[in-house]
Amino acid sequence: MPVFMEKQIIKKLKNLADPEVVKGMVRFGISPNKTLGVSVLQLRAIAKELKPNHCLASKLWQSGIHEAKILASMIEEPSQVTEWQMDSWAKDFDSWDVCDQVCLNLFCQLPFAKQKCFNWAKRPAEFERRASFALIASLAFKNKNLGDKDFIKFLPLIRKYSIDERNYVRKAVNWALRQIGKRNLALNKSAIKEAKQIMRINFKSARWIAADALRELTSEAVQKRLKK
Repeated sequence: MPVFMEKQIIKKLKNLADPEVVKGMVRFGISPNKTLGVSVLQLRAIAKELKPNHCLASKLWQSGIHEAKILASMIEEPSQVTEWQMDSWAKDFDSWDVCDQVCLNLFCQLPFAKQKCFNWAKRPAEFERRASFALIASLAFKNKNLGDKDFIKFLPLIRKYSIDERNYVRKAVNWALRQIGKRNLALNKSAIKEAKQIMRINFKSARWIAADALRELTSEAVQKRLKK
């Protein structure tokens, strides 16, 4: 049954393919390799028609198709995901949007997510390291079970890797810092303090990460929302 469903779903994705959208995705740094040009909104609509299915999610991921991998993260059963699968999928990341969608849709729900943030930060591959910080950002945004102390522990990691000049890493490090700082007022103060320390690091990426985070975290809009 899953094999049949996999073929039907991939056929549906290919019917939705839009080469012009792919061209636009390339401008945003997404590889056109095995990319169809199906939007996340379209993928969410397909996911709503399907029940969570671990076997089907695995098949879709193994297809290597860009959009099928994102869809896999939407229909995967969190209770069936192992640490081995998390590591395997992270090694397969080859674009920032697949990395971010998998972290937001799936990985941030898993019990070993916190530890993977520390593990993946040590990985030299660009998208595996990005996954570390995309996952921190996703946890800060979506996971209601973690406390402030959990996020405080991520701040030294953010500082340590703020010197990674690679575009997809530095943007994820910045995202993680900003998202922690928008979680609540106490973490906002901690993130601002951390950003000021990062600003003193003599690396272009560190200064950019800090300046951009401070701009948002000290903004009137963020402060007003957190003080409500």
